[in-house]
Amino acid sequence: MVNEYEINHSTLAIIPVESKLSKVIEEDRSFLVPKSTTQIVDESCKFFGSSYLGRHEGTKNLIGVNYKSPIIVEETTELIFFPTSSPRFDGCYWIALDKVKTHEESRRGSILKFTNGDEIEINISSRSLENQVLRATKLGSVLRKRKIF
Repeated sequence: MVNEYEINHSTLAIIPVESKLSKVIEEDRSFLVPKSTTQIVDESCKFFGSSYLGRHEGTKNLIGVNYKSPIIVEETTELIFFPTSSPRFDGCYWIALDKVKTHEESRRGSILKFTNGDEIEINISSRSLENQVLRATKLGSVLRKRKIF
């Protein structure tokens, strides 16, 4: 168990285990953190100079999304994560956009495949998951366009 954790480029997903216990999956290891998934996201945003609410407002201003919003955890390296449900719910997973390879429908929702070969099954329809990926991709695109100028 790790008591403090900041999202980084090895982070694939943050998965809820209980209301105040999350499993962090990185490219080469996984471990438990005694915090909610959204608390880990918020603290990571704060580590990089903002907050979850600030990043949420930023997403709203950049792409007009206010519900199940993807967020830019850190902008210079385009560290973008998206939620699988409302972050207010204990069952919210947070997924790293740049680590998603593919996803497919399963009996219980969707199987998400990561670039390192890992897979997780999520209780979200393939269509909803695709929508979340598209929103996060749009956020990344807007961010890149603004960095050019």
